[in-house]
Amino acid sequence: MIISENKSLALFDQIEEMVEWLASYGKSKRNGVTRTLYSANWQSAQQALKKRMEKIGLQAYYDDVGNLFGRLSAANEDASTILTGSHIDTVIDGGKYDGAYGVIAGIIALQFLYEHYGLPKKNLEVVSLCEEEGSRFPMTYWGSGSITGVKSLKDVQGLTDSQGIPFIEAMQEAGFGKGNYRNPMRTDLASFIELHIEQGEVLEREEKSIGIVSHIVGQRRYHVTVIGESNHAGTTPMAWRKDAMYTAAELIQYLIQKAKETSPDLVVTVGQIFTEPNLSNVIPGKTMFSIDIRHCEEHVLDEFCRDVFTQFESIANKHQTQVTIHNWMNEKPVEMSESLIEISEAILTSEQMPYKKMTSGAGHDSQIFGTFCPTSLLFVPSHKGISHSPNEFTRTEDLENGIQLLIKILYKLAY
Repeated sequence: MIISENKSLALFDQIEEMVEWLASYGKSKRNGVTRTLYSANWQSAQQALKKRMEKIGLQAYYDDVGNLFGRLSAANEDASTILTGSHIDTVIDGGKYDGAYGVIAGIIALQFLYEHYGLPKKNLEVVSLCEEEGSRFPMTYWGSGSITGVKSLKDVQGLTDSQGIPFIEAMQEAGFGKGNYRNPMRTDLASFIELHIEQGEVLEREEKSIGIVSHIVGQRRYHVTVIGESNHAGTTPMAWRKDAMYTAAELIQYLIQKAKETSPDLVVTVGQIFTEPNLSNVIPGKTMFSIDIRHCEEHVLDEFCRDVFTQFESIANKHQTQVTIHNWMNEKPVEMSESLIEISEAILTSEQMPYKKMTSGAGHDSQIFGTFCPTSLLFVPSHKGISHSPNEFTRTEDLENGIQLLIKILYKLAY
């Protein structure tokens, strides 16, 4: 399938118009976007997308958690479904491409295919997933998790936002969660394809047009607490101290150094640290810090965590302190579909489009779908790797390259 230059020019203009149009729903004073789950901005955006889907001939419908679908039905509606799309929600004052690009790309791709090739042999759907970010409630992947059965209403019972509004109440006020729409759980999906900005700067630095994701990394997150003994900063000799901050400092130094020595693909971050009593003239009696560990292979995560936390105990004992480690997130690495990767590689190779096979260090809805059905995650470059910010930017030329690839993948799978 070839997309002519005239059609490509129309595609370029359509992409620019849709990016700005969708970003207007929830536009912030800093030219960012705020669309948190079930908020007024979120509702307006989903309603506008529904109208847009219907205008181009798609059958638009919601499920009962607020995922929005635009369907291009095959002649045999019992055929399986190829799903593409991403999430509509944003972080507070986020960018206009994260999530939104995948939704826009799916709409444009289905419109192009319908106008030029008619009805597909398999059902095609674009989804605007209701939530991925966890920026309003302490819950991530609510949209994709509900479709795949990983999440259910019992998982949101008791959850509230920063204003104390219960999750269930917010969902019902937005019109969902009442049984008025179809059950979100799907059994007909043959594959899921997600097009996303990279949110890193690898593709831009290496001058690649497309990133084909082979794995989404596993993530483990911990809260570490060191207990020592508070005492006077001036009258307690150094040799007698049980300094929680000093212990924590050595733990963190060891952790980061061990990560550098283990694997170039292993990333470890200590992003939060708190100490008590947090006074300049008192030896800290308690210090807490976070750990974020990511790698694409489970055995590397297992071995690294085992070795590090064994050493943590030794270091804490050396300083006459105690350490406790709480693991509050344990997301396993997810492998993307090799057959879908091969399709992308064949298309890009034939067109001499520079691409990179890579892992994703950030979480995406594709990691939820990836254990449910054959899944492909594709990246386009992010300028300077900036994301979750009003300064997030991707050139329209790069957005177009991604959409042209998506069109060709969907054509091969569904036509």
